[in-house]
Amino acid sequence: MQITSNLFIVFLAVSLLVYYVLPKKSQWLVLLAISYAYYVIVSPPAVVFLLFSTVVTYVCAAAIEKRKASGDAGAAAACKWIMLAGLLLDLGMLAFLKYTNFILETVNGIARTHIPMLKLLLPLGISYYTFATVGYILDVYWGRIKAEQNFLKVALFVSFFPQLLQGPISRFGSLGHQLWEEHTFSLHILKEGMMRIVWGLFKKMVLAEWAAVYVEAIFADMDTYGGLILIGMILYAIELYCDFSGGIDVMIGVSSLFGITLDENFQRPFFAVSLSDFWRRWHITLGTWMKDYVMYPLTLSKGMNRLGKNCKKVFGRKRGRLIPICISNIIVFVLVGVWHGAEWRNVLWGLYNGVIIALSSFLAKDFENWKKKLHIKDSAAWYHGFMMLRTFLLVIIGLLSDLVTGVGDLGKALGYAFTRFTPGQILSISSGKLGTAYTPYALLTLLLGCVLLLVISILQERGIRIRSALGKAPLAVSFAACLILLLCVPLFGPVAMARGFIYAQF
Repeated sequence: MQITSNLFIVFLAVSLLVYYVLPKKSQWLVLLAISYAYYVIVSPPAVVFLLFSTVVTYVCAAAIEKRKASGDAGAAAACKWIMLAGLLLDLGMLAFLKYTNFILETVNGIARTHIPMLKLLLPLGISYYTFATVGYILDVYWGRIKAEQNFLKVALFVSFFPQLLQGPISRFGSLGHQLWEEHTFSLHILKEGMMRIVWGLFKKMVLAEWAAVYVEAIFADMDTYGGLILIGMILYAIELYCDFSGGIDVMIGVSSLFGITLDENFQRPFFAVSLSDFWRRWHITLGTWMKDYVMYPLTLSKGMNRLGKNCKKVFGRKRGRLIPICISNIIVFVLVGVWHGAEWRNVLWGLYNGVIIALSSFLAKDFENWKKKLHIKDSAAWYHGFMMLRTFLLVIIGLLSDLVTGVGDLGKALGYAFTRFTPGQILSISSGKLGTAYTPYALLTLLLGCVLLLVISILQERGIRIRSALGKAPLAVSFAACLILLLCVPLFGPVAMARGFIYAQF
């Protein structure tokens, strides 16, 4: 059941009706039933894994809370072992389902064996709810939150359906209480939710889908299109952003219709002035999850402390203390790469980002000295623009790993992009049933849509909250804005039914 389908609209409408008509005290139970109904409709066999993760999470968190309260001499050690068991079971399930065949392929390639691949199911949203459950267990273990004693409430936190498709990765501390609070329907909630949903659908079904048409054509025949690959790289960045953020917009909008606020996952990433700034703006909940549950514990570990002390002796106090942080950054981004998919190109993509960010951190003082010598001010408009352009180029070069199959193709693509640039070739790419005759109009649609996205992003970057302003406007104005955007989807989108979301099935 795609969220862009008519079936999902019917499912959502019926769910909202039942949610607000039944007594408020039962709303959270209705939401639990709705979430499991959605999961059963989309992937019935995968419910087993969702339940397994829920049971493990509930039992381990409750056991940690109980042992803490006991005050026994061995309580701390017991809590640690319970926490490790919970992480092993939750992450072990994810690793087995997602990475077993990757490991087998690697072993076959190295040892020249012929171990058959396993037919494994990858449950919908497993990466998202596994990270949410792991975060919950660790928060209980570290004493940040109290363990929830009601199993059904934990089940709702794990299964809340708007976050299952592609996140965001939620924290129990910010989401949990919202799920079982009582909510009252209002026109304001309806307006805010519908505006967010329609804007997300526009980004996905018009901008992302049109960009995908040209990206697929260019990278399916790189030898023919040559330097057009540079445009293909830019269009893929647009496709990926509009696909992912558009889906998040829809899910945040759907959640808000139930009176529940999910965490934001994007903050205008293409305005970033460095790669680290980009990752603070892109997939924010994954970045903060990695920072809180992987990077900080790793950086502050005994091994890293010893390494830092040794590095200070070699590199000096200031640079020496940066080494453990740089290594932790690289490890985190390799893990992020592996999280994106069980392929070596994802590992290389993680190394690419991690090494650049680590070197930038290690050489930050040198950069400052060079800027002083060259009389470059961070506040200068030209320099800010240069930093944005540089960051964008670094990002799209990294994204090439999604578009080519091997290191050889990666080198070929980069070579074509900067040596055989012939942008006019894009007019030879067919645009749907009307062929190349419609291509100029399709490109104009994509261009105008991107201009609209850019203008709105600039206003948001300057602190103007457009949806809030429209939410306060008369109902007719809000309705007209939603209707115009909604009509743009069938009028200007390339397909009646959008393809699946890129970040689904993670």
